[in-house]
Amino acid sequence: MVSPMSAPASLIGEPDLLLLDEVAHPRPWQVLGARAGQSAGQAGVFFSLWAPGARRVSVVGDFCAWDARRWPMRRLTGAGVWERFVPGLEAGARYKFSVLGADRRRRLKADPFGRAMDHTPGTSSRVAAPSRHRWRDGSWMERRGGIDWQRAPMNIYEVHLGSWRRRRDGSWLTYPELGRRLAEHCRRLGFTHVELMPIAEHPYDGSWGYQVTGFHAPTSRFGTPDQLRAMVDHLHRSGIGVVLDWVPAHFPQDDYALSRFDGTPLYEDPDPRRAAHPDWGTFVFDYASPWVRSFLTGNALYWLEEFHVDGLRVDAVASMLYLDYSRKAGEWKPNRLGGNQNLEAIDFIRQLNVTTHRAMPGIVTAAEESTAFPAVSGSPAEGGLGFDFKWDMGWMHDTLEYFARDPSYRRYHHRRLTFRGMYLGGERWILPLSHDEVVHEKQSLLGKMPGSEKQRFANLRSVLVNQAGQPGKKLLFMGTELAPRGEWDHDLQLPWRSAADP
Repeated sequence: MVSPMSAPASLIGEPDLLLLDEVAHPRPWQVLGARAGQSAGQAGVFFSLWAPGARRVSVVGDFCAWDARRWPMRRLTGAGVWERFVPGLEAGARYKFSVLGADRRRRLKADPFGRAMDHTPGTSSRVAAPSRHRWRDGSWMERRGGIDWQRAPMNIYEVHLGSWRRRRDGSWLTYPELGRRLAEHCRRLGFTHVELMPIAEHPYDGSWGYQVTGFHAPTSRFGTPDQLRAMVDHLHRSGIGVVLDWVPAHFPQDDYALSRFDGTPLYEDPDPRRAAHPDWGTFVFDYASPWVRSFLTGNALYWLEEFHVDGLRVDAVASMLYLDYSRKAGEWKPNRLGGNQNLEAIDFIRQLNVTTHRAMPGIVTAAEESTAFPAVSGSPAEGGLGFDFKWDMGWMHDTLEYFARDPSYRRYHHRRLTFRGMYLGGERWILPLSHDEVVHEKQSLLGKMPGSEKQRFANLRSVLVNQAGQPGKKLLFMGTELAPRGEWDHDLQLPWRSAADP
C-alpha cells in the first residue's frame, strides 16, 4: 500500500525531466497536471507541478479533507518539478495544490495544467478522465494540410456558445448538441468556419471567456473535454472548420489562479510597471520568461492537437506589442532600444506562429490587432509576426461610420469607403463584424442604421454587400443573419423568432 510519506516511482521520464529542467519542453501539458497511473500495483493519480520558487507543496482535495499535511509532494529536480501519487483517486476528484511560496505565504492554487475545473462559483481543478473519444475526421484533417487558406474561401461565423441557443428553460446546451445545430446552421448559410469565443474555463460569465483561469480546461458549462472533441469532430465531418479565440495577453488576478503562483511572479511580468493591465485589472504575462513561453506555446499546441481545432484567433495583440498600451507618460519604461515596443512579446508571437504552423500544417492564426504595426501577417523570416491574417479594424470602423450617416450627408464622407485602398496590400485581411460592435451601448448593427424601418434594413444589407465584395476573408458575429433590434446579451439566447420576421 502506498503511504503519504512513501516515494513511488515517477511517471515523468528522464527525457521529459531534462526538458523541464531546461525550460524547453514543447508540450508540457503531456507531463504536468493530473494523470492516471499505477504505483505498487495500486491505481491512482500522479500529480505534477512546476513551482520552482516554492518551499513546500502538497496536493489537497476532498480525498484528504483539504489537509496539506496528508499528501506532501516531493521535488524531483532542482529546477522546480514537484510530484505526488495518490492511490484510489478517480476521474472527477476535486483538487488543488497547497503551495508554501518563496514569500512564506501559503496559497491554494488550481492546477495550471488541469484539464477540468469546477464551474463557478467553484474554483477547484478536477481529475479529468483519459480521453476515450475516437476521432472520425481523418478525411478533413488530411485535406486541411493541403489547403492554402490564403486563397481558399473563408466565411467565419463567430459564436458565443452560451448565448447562441439555449433550452426552453434557459439552461445551456451541451457541446454535442451545439455542434449538431451549428453544423446544420453554418452549412445552410454558407459559412466555412465557426470561431468560438473563448471556451477555456473562466469564472465570470460577463467576461465572455476572456479572463481565463483554466488554460487547459474546456469550460464545464457545456460538458466534458470528450464532449468538446465530439463537437469538433461533428463539425469537421460536416465540412465546417473550427477556430478558437485564444487569450495569451493577460490573466485574472484571482488568488487561486496563476498570480504569484509560487510566491514569485512566475507567470506575470516582474516589473510592476508592466505587470498589471490598466484597462482590465488583469496581469500581463512575462514574455521574457522561458517558462511563460513554454506554457503559452504549449497551450496553443494543446488545443490544436488534443481537440483538432483548425486555427487560433489571438485576442488583444496590440496590448502585447506596446509597452505604453493604455499607459500614460511615466507609467511605462522604454525597451532597451529606447522605444515603446515590447520586444519580448514580439519574439514570443513569432515563436508561437512558427511553432504552431510547423507542428500543424494547414492551421491558421489571426491577429486582433488595431494599430499600424507593420507586417503582422508577414513572414517571421522577413521580420513579420507570422500570422496568416490580421483583422481589418479600420475597414470595420470606417464602413459602420459611413453607413450610420444619413444618406444625404454621405457624399461628404466617401473617403470612408475608399481609404482602405491606401493600405490594402500591406497585410492579409479578415473583415470582421464581431461581437465588439454590438455591445456596451453601441447598438445592434440594425440599430446603427439611419432612416425608417425599411431603410434601416436596406442599409444593413448594403453593409453586408460591401463586406462581401471587399478583398479579404469574412467574419460575422452570430445573430447578424437575424438583424436583431437589440444589442447582444450574453445571458440570453439569440432572438430566433425574428428569423421569421419578413
